[in-house]
Formats: sequence, C-alpha cells, structure tokens
Amino acid sequence: MALRHAVLAALLDEELSGYQLAKVFDLGVANFWHAQPQQVYAELPRLEQGGLITGREVVQDTRPNKRLFKVTDAGLAELERFTALAAKPSFLRDDLVVKVQAADHVDTEMLIAQLVERAAFAQGKADLFGKLLRTMRGDRTEEDFLRHGERIGPYLTCLRGLAFEQGNRDWCELVITILKERQGAHARP
Repeated sequence: MALRHAVLAALLDEELSGYQLAKVFDLGVANFWHAQPQQVYAELPRLEQGGLITGREVVQDTRPNKRLFKVTDAGLAELERFTALAAKPSFLRDDLVVKVQAADHVDTEMLIAQLVERAAFAQGKADLFGKLLRTMRGDRTEEDFLRHGERIGPYLTCLRGLAFEQGNRDWCELVITILKERQGAHARP
C-alpha cells in the first residue's frame, strides 16, 4: 500500500485541510498506517496533480486562507482498483522484540523497564481506541452499529487498532512476568 491510498481513504467522509488530514492520521489512521504530517502534506499536491483529489481555496478573515481537499471520481476508482488487489501480509518489525530475543544475554532490569513503558503506551492507545469506538457508535450497541451504521470502515479499522494494542499490552505483561520469575529463580542459591 502506498501513502496515497491511506490519504484517499481518509478523505472519503469529508473535505479536509492538510492540517485536519494530519490530525485524522494521528488519531485514526495511525493504527494501520503511520505517516509524518510532512509526508501527508507532500502527498496532497501529487494526488491533486494526478486528478485523484481536488482542492479548493477557503478565504478566512482572521486566519490565513486554507485549502480543503476531497476525493474525485478518479480517486474513488483508484481506491476500487487498490481494493481489488491481493493484500500483502504484514510483518512485525519492532526493536523491543529484538531486545526480548536477546533476553538471556542482556540486563533484564532495563528490558523490563522498557516493557513496562511499552505496556503503558499500548494501554493508553487501547483506551483511546475504545473512546473513539464509543464516539463513532454513539448510543447504539456495537452489534446494531455494525449491522446498520452508515459507514463502518473507520470503525472496523479502529477495532483492529484496539485489538493490536491490547495484544501488545498483554504480550508485554506476559514477558515482564516471565522475566521477573526467572530473575527470582536465578537469584536463589
């Protein structure tokens, strides 16, 4: 997947400025596609030149003017083409996992501290995803929302982000427990 497809998907619901789009990426899209704001801003002119999005100038009295972008029919066709392609499997590339691989040969106290930090970060993100899910479905039950909601794509990707972060947290907590137990067992005469 290219950044262009993630940007197109993020623009499906409404017109957004580059700044708003960067915020959308930070809150919702980041659970499956990470991009720096500069990368998002740089992608917008390319998509516009390619006819996949269109931008319009909005004149503001008290602030600088801004451009709002929306997906064109060609952009929707590109998303349709992209969706029809076979999905490539994802791969884990995580420096903390490499450190755990070396757990038998390194200072486990430092490793445990990093795992505690990562578990807390994962819990924070899981909490954020839970809040986003509740906001998206409003007063509806999840089952009702998934059956009858107007647009469920963002909800489903947020569910994936929640499961991913819960899995990260659970794995970190398991590794912490095992490493602490092993420290205690090795400390005994």
